[in-house]
Amino acid sequence: MSRLTSRLALALVATVAVLLPGAPAWAHNSLAEATPAKNATLKKAPESVKLRFLQKLNPTATKITITGATPVTASAPKIDGATGTITFAPLANGEYTVAYDVVSKDGHPVKGSYKFTVTAPAPATTAPSPTPTTEAPTTEAPTSAPPAALVSDEGADSSSTTPWLIAAIAGALLVAGGVAVVLRRRRS
Repeated sequence: MSRLTSRLALALVATVAVLLPGAPAWAHNSLAEATPAKNATLKKAPESVKLRFLQKLNPTATKITITGATPVTASAPKIDGATGTITFAPLANGEYTVAYDVVSKDGHPVKGSYKFTVTAPAPATTAPSPTPTTEAPTTEAPTSAPPAALVSDEGADSSSTTPWLIAAIAGALLVAGGVAVVLRRRRS
């Protein structure tokens, strides 16, 4: 193998090794969709929270909670693949925080939270009337916000990829050095 060919091969291997991201960077889980959506204002009180992630969830390592001005008693998360759901009694009007704590395939914990607001109309109070009426009450169809697509992972630590990036670069340099040594020995 000529000197030029070996140098080109070494340069190609080094370039590919540096430009390709390492697998650990792809291994972090992230929230993909949430119902109710992040920052949603709901006209109807929800009875569940459904979170879909990018990776399959580990049932024993998944926590989903909801908190508000008054305590909310929720079920344990029901896991179905990459989706976790908690259920509870209909919520009163107010602001609520959904918090989650899941584990990525590489073991990295991913935590995050978001808020939504319930502004359900108060039930109509009727004063006693001396004569009954035959008029049927009108009801307004409640609406809810659509699921949020690709909700950001507010709680994820972006600096956690730095050690992996350094390790990937060091590994690429070791591979490039090894290729250079092998090519040099073959030439001799």
